Amino acid sequence: MKHRAFHRYLGAALLGCAATLGLAAAGHAQSYPARPIELVVPFAAGGGTDAMARAMSDASRSHLSQPLVVLNKPGAAGAIGLTEVANAKADGYKLALVTADMVIIPHLNLTKTTYQNFTPIIQLNADPAAITVNANSPYNTVEEFLAAARAKPESIQVGNAGTGSIWHLATAALEDKTGAKFGHIPFNGGNPAVLALLGGHIDAVFVSPAEVIQYVKAGKLKTLAVMADQRVTGFENVPTLKERNVDLSIGTWRGIAAPKGTPQPVLDQLGKAFRAAAAENSLKRFMAEQNLGYVVADQQTFTALMERDNATFKNLIDKFGLRQ
Repeated sequence: MKHRAFHRYLGAALLGCAATLGLAAAGHAQSYPARPIELVVPFAAGGGTDAMARAMSDASRSHLSQPLVVLNKPGAAGAIGLTEVANAKADGYKLALVTADMVIIPHLNLTKTTYQNFTPIIQLNADPAAITVNANSPYNTVEEFLAAARAKPESIQVGNAGTGSIWHLATAALEDKTGAKFGHIPFNGGNPAVLALLGGHIDAVFVSPAEVIQYVKAGKLKTLAVMADQRVTGFENVPTLKERNVDLSIGTWRGIAAPKGTPQPVLDQLGKAFRAAAAENSLKRFMAEQNLGYVVADQQTFTALMERDNATFKNLIDKFGLRQ
């Protein structure tokens, strides 16, 4: 009898604790946010990622009761800012503007912080790699381009945004898929690579459509294919690789994530607010003006994308010996 009474007491105590924790979580969600929310951009001010974060901050004003404050924490290819957020208190007051770099740099041995230290909230953008050459290039189709790279390995010099960057890995992925072999020329970012292509110093670049569209429209460059599942706005006449029987889709993305362990009611509240902000015409207009791919995906879909790309980039980095 005493044992049964003790077990009843213990069960009641545990239920009481669970109820207390549940009420605490609910109370936190109801009072959240009680102060400004920090959105850490792990790159310097002035770039496309920073600009998108600030556009999102503006769009969220009417959907959050507190401001979303953008803070730039650049360094170590994004590792410094990401690590700061990963180590922050998981209460919804410090978030990260994440990019595809977060599933690349751990495999380059640049950080021990991985996508698993975060819970994704919303994806806002996706941009495929675009294979672009000079307007006077002898290659007018992606088939001609790949045939030349197979016939004379490493003769075609392809610029990228740096060794181990998303655009370098996109080039490596195409090599892996087709048997072509390029000469890889690293630059300190995509824009310097594009300028080198304009100057005739390299033969091609694999960067986002946004980084070449103004030159393509001006007739200075031509894009042979995009590494996307569907054709890209502004490049409606440019085929996807899949249309050319190369089953490859690869590119970069951006979104917002919270430290792992953030209460689900807070994540749900942020997700609802950010989806409403993403639907604002001001944000859509910004994305269109910047030629950024507008993609809105929820927590589950964004998580699946991170998992897929993490495996893809790990395989490419190991296969091509890119670990530093």
